[in-house]
Amino acid sequence: MRSTTKVRARTLGRRGFMCTVAGAAAALRGASEAAPAARRGIKLGFDNFSIRDFGWKAPRLIEYAAAQKVDTLLLSDLNVYESLDADYLGRIKAQAAAAGVELQAGTGSICPTSSAYGKDRLGPAEDHARLLIRTAKALGARVARCYLGTGNDRKGDGGIYRHIEAMVKTLKAVRAEAADANVRLAVENHAADMQAWELVMLIEEAGKDFVGATMDCGNAVYTMEDPMVNLEILGPYALTTGMRDTAVWETPRGARAMWANMGEGVTDWTAYADRFQELCPGAPFVLEILSYIWPRDLAYLETAMWKEFPRARAGEFARFVALAKRGREFTLTPGRPAGTQSKELTQAQQKFDLEHGLEYCRRVLGLGLK
Repeated sequence: MRSTTKVRARTLGRRGFMCTVAGAAAALRGASEAAPAARRGIKLGFDNFSIRDFGWKAPRLIEYAAAQKVDTLLLSDLNVYESLDADYLGRIKAQAAAAGVELQAGTGSICPTSSAYGKDRLGPAEDHARLLIRTAKALGARVARCYLGTGNDRKGDGGIYRHIEAMVKTLKAVRAEAADANVRLAVENHAADMQAWELVMLIEEAGKDFVGATMDCGNAVYTMEDPMVNLEILGPYALTTGMRDTAVWETPRGARAMWANMGEGVTDWTAYADRFQELCPGAPFVLEILSYIWPRDLAYLETAMWKEFPRARAGEFARFVALAKRGREFTLTPGRPAGTQSKELTQAQQKFDLEHGLEYCRRVLGLGLK
């Protein structure tokens, strides 16, 4: 299901926030006129990055997840813990179990050649990966999310492929530790670093017995992929997910994309959920809502962009062009420039966007076990 009205992208002033609330409320009112969708038996959850400006640590995040009646909480960075000691993590594990919330662990880049990797703070990439595995084991988490880098890694000699090679070496170096801990590493298609087929190549080379995907349909669009194409390719490898809607529309240079609230972009969510149910048994539908921020120009009508995508596949790109042709342009709400809003308003916006997304997933898509 997608909105047929032009969506207003917020600038995060008070007026922008109220427009977002009004638009989302209207979308849910329309959806609520029909009976709630039948339950699909798919777990529903969220990534703590959706509400990052609260700065909550793991105990408070678990309380919030329980209050929202979600099945899964992806703690996607190591900074959410007040300690990485086994005793502390054991208490977090017990709290989540008592609340009936499945935990998934996570961290950032574990690719030593990526500019996204924090070498000075985290040490060698293999040690960082081992720390992630130990953390996940202590939490009772079976899945540990990580990523390679960003779209910047597509530039320069060797492009993304030299980084994929380095990432594969890091993953292979910790295979025994992952197996002993009964933890699978879920590599995300992150911040325009890899297209779906490239991530599959990485997983297959590293070893799909202990490596899978964090499938992010919003990030897919930023690499010129239709979310449905991304799902068809990555779905069989998905261990966890990062879900959000995206607006895409044509421009004189190619296309422009901007993440949006659920139901306000171009994704046909009913069709997506149908296919997700078939391809991703056991994987949770984890919302990572990042609405109306970090828009991206996809200048595929200009030669320069193709230097970063030398092996892009024509059939898949054609489906992305068709997606852009179906899309509608976002218009910016008048107000203060993005990034100048108060912390209080930013927190309110993030909380509203996430809770609206959870409600949309339950009512319109029939997601969630609770």
